[in-house]
Amino acid sequence: MALNYKTITSKLPNVKTTIFTTVNSLAKKHNAINLSQGFPDFEMDKELIYLVEKAMKGNYNQYAPMQGAFVLREIISEKIEALYGKKYHPETEITITIGATQAIFSTITAFIRPNDEVIVFKPAYDCYEPAIEVNGGIPVFVQLKSKDYKIDWDDLKNKISSKTKMIIVNTPHNPSGTILSEMDVLKLQEILKDTNIIVVSDEAYEHIVFDGKEHQSFSKFNDLASRSFICASFGKTFHATGWKMGYCAAPKELMKEFQKTHQFNVFSAHHPTQIALAEYLKNPKNYLGLSNFFQDKRDFFLEGIKESRFKFSPSAGTYFQLLDYSAISNENDIKFSERLISEYKLACIPISVFNTDDIDNKQLRFCFGKKKKTLKKAMDILNRI
Repeated sequence: MALNYKTITSKLPNVKTTIFTTVNSLAKKHNAINLSQGFPDFEMDKELIYLVEKAMKGNYNQYAPMQGAFVLREIISEKIEALYGKKYHPETEITITIGATQAIFSTITAFIRPNDEVIVFKPAYDCYEPAIEVNGGIPVFVQLKSKDYKIDWDDLKNKISSKTKMIIVNTPHNPSGTILSEMDVLKLQEILKDTNIIVVSDEAYEHIVFDGKEHQSFSKFNDLASRSFICASFGKTFHATGWKMGYCAAPKELMKEFQKTHQFNVFSAHHPTQIALAEYLKNPKNYLGLSNFFQDKRDFFLEGIKESRFKFSPSAGTYFQLLDYSAISNENDIKFSERLISEYKLACIPISVFNTDDIDNKQLRFCFGKKKKTLKKAMDILNRI
């Protein structure tokens, strides 16, 4: 007898097609310039491609160690210590992952049990909530305030309960392009210091911060570091999102539990790429120059649309820029973004889909991590609206 599909109970009954899939399909249908999803349309460094090829020819084609190639973990440890003053032992406190998303998912899976509460700041990247729910956890939302996306500290304090097991924080922040200041991080550390709450610190855009500001890694702050998984992305850093390579760092006692889940989920990441990254990371210029590289693109984009009817505050980090269209239309942001695609041939992401209760601030997210030729075409469109 065939399986009766009606007997299947979904573990994620409310999950729909993501906004990224929807927008990308519309963009393709209407042949629109696509500034929606966070990936570049320019080539990555040929040296890194060469190093992967070299590693393959050097016979690094079998399983890497479960924790990741030691040579890569070692240089990541050195990088974190040089930038943030925190020493993570490469043998016991760093794991190479299939991108930052897998690091986040495996952390949640390792620690969240049914009915545990996980605090999520909204708007939030869309991988957090499903990972919580599929493990039986309960997302508890703290909506960032207004169009400036500041943390409402009183709301956060009120949302922490005896059931709170974890909090997920993202800086630089996707989708808003804001960053946490040192004062923000110290405030959060003070709130959490007498708790047993675990922190997932999504730092995928750690090397993309603008205007002379500094990324405040949670590894810099002793109490936060003692409870935090620092999750990072090589794909975002080195313009190779399709490689799905990342890592996480955490104290030995936490990492031990993480690896119990990790080893039976993916076991290990692509070995040749790990060897290549270890070599590539020996030159700090390969990541320390990213802020200037992307700030040049941000400034080019914003200078080109300063006479448009869109309003904006320059992005402080990531390669995303929010544009406020409230002076142009009263349409909700989903409808307006769809009309941008169909009528103007330009794709972006509406922000309401990431907010609590679909709060609509009349803002759209544009990715400026593109060729200037691509940005110029988008600027011309925005100036016509």
